[in-house]
Amino acid sequence: MADVFPPATRGDGSQSAKAAEQNATGPVPSPEPRSAAPAPRTTGAEPDLHTGSPPRGAGRVRSAEPTGPRTTRQAYAAIDLGTNNCRLLIARPAGENFVVVDAFSRVVRLGEGLAQTGKLSDAAMDRALGALHVCADKLKRRNVQLARSVATEACRRASNGAEFIERVRRETGIALDVISAQEEARLAVLGCHILLEQGEGPAMIFDIGGGSTELVLIENGPTVPRILDWQSVPWGVVSLTETCGPEGTTADERAARYRRMRRLVDDSFAPFAERIVPQLGSERRVSTLRLLGTSGTVTTLASLHLELPHYDRGAVDGLIVPAEAMRAISVRLSGLSPAERRQVPCIGRERADLVVAGCAILESILDVWPADRLGVADRGIREGILRSLMATGSPAPARSSEL
Repeated sequence: MADVFPPATRGDGSQSAKAAEQNATGPVPSPEPRSAAPAPRTTGAEPDLHTGSPPRGAGRVRSAEPTGPRTTRQAYAAIDLGTNNCRLLIARPAGENFVVVDAFSRVVRLGEGLAQTGKLSDAAMDRALGALHVCADKLKRRNVQLARSVATEACRRASNGAEFIERVRRETGIALDVISAQEEARLAVLGCHILLEQGEGPAMIFDIGGGSTELVLIENGPTVPRILDWQSVPWGVVSLTETCGPEGTTADERAARYRRMRRLVDDSFAPFAERIVPQLGSERRVSTLRLLGTSGTVTTLASLHLELPHYDRGAVDGLIVPAEAMRAISVRLSGLSPAERRQVPCIGRERADLVVAGCAILESILDVWPADRLGVADRGIREGILRSLMATGSPAPARSSEL
C-alpha cells in the first residue's frame, strides 16, 4: 500500500493536538515552513539524529552536527525513564526548531514484576541505573547546561519509587522528576502534535506506554492545540501483559487472553468514551476524525504495514496509515505464538512478549475514536521536554491548572 504522509501545505504546526495554548510551559517554537522537496530519508535503529521539524514531505532536514571539537553553544537534554524504556535526547536550537546531536534508548523494563509485587525489583533498578549512567556520561561529554529528567508510571506506582529516585540522584547525579499522568500527557502531545493532519474539529492524540496509556482530546488553537478532555489509564504494554499472565500454548488460549486484555482496557476507557460521544457527531463521520499515536506499538505496527525488513524512523515518523490496516495487523499478531512473533521483522525478541498488549490497547482506542486514518509519531515526551526547555529556559513543569 502506498505511503501516505501529512499534507506538505500545513503551516505552523498549530493544526494538531495537545499542549493547549495555555497548557504549554510558554510559547512553543513553530515548525519551519514546508517545502515541496522531500528531505532525505535516514535508515537504521535508534539513535537516529533528527530535527524538531515536521517529517519528510514537510520540509524536514535531517542533519547531525559534525564531530570534532566541542561547541560552546547551549545544549539541552531530555531524559524519559518509562516503565519499559530509558530514553535520552540532547539537542541544540536551530532557528525555531532544534537539531538532535546525541540520542540513546535502551529497554530496561523498570516495571517488570510491579503488577504482582507493587515494588521495583532489584534487577529492574540495576538495569535502569546502568542506562542512566550512560545518559549521565553523555550529558557531561555534550556539555549540557540545561536538562529535565522525568520518570513516569512505574515510579509513580512503586512503593519504593522514591527510594529508587534518591539512589539515581546519588549514583548518577541525575535528578528524576516523577511526573503526574497529566504532565506526561501534556509533554507527549507537545512533542508530537506537529504531525497531526490538518483539519477542523476535535482530534485525538494517544500515547501507549509501558505502564499507562494517555488519551487527549484537542481542538485547534492559535499556536498550539487546546485540550478539551484527557484520560490516563493504568494499562501499558508491561502492566497489561503481566496482569493477564501467560499466553498459553494453544490458539484458543491466546484468543481468550486477548479478549481479556480488550475487556480490561475497554472498561478503563469507558468513562472517557462516554464523555466524548458529543464530539464524534451524530453521524459519526469517521472521515473527518483525526487520530495520532506515539508509542512503540504504533511505530512497530506501522513498520509491519510498510513491510520493512528492519525499523526505519525516517519511513515511519509522520506516516499516515489506514486504521483498519493497523487493526488487521493487531488481530494477526494476537494469534501468533511468542516464537512466531519473534520471527517477524521489526518485532524481534525484545517486543515479542509485549506487542500483543499494545495491539489490544490500540484496538480499544480505535473503538473509542473511530477515525479511518491513523497518524504515527516516533517522538513524544522527550521532544516535548526539549520544546519546553528551549521556549522557557527552565526545567520547571507546567502548573496542574494549565492542562
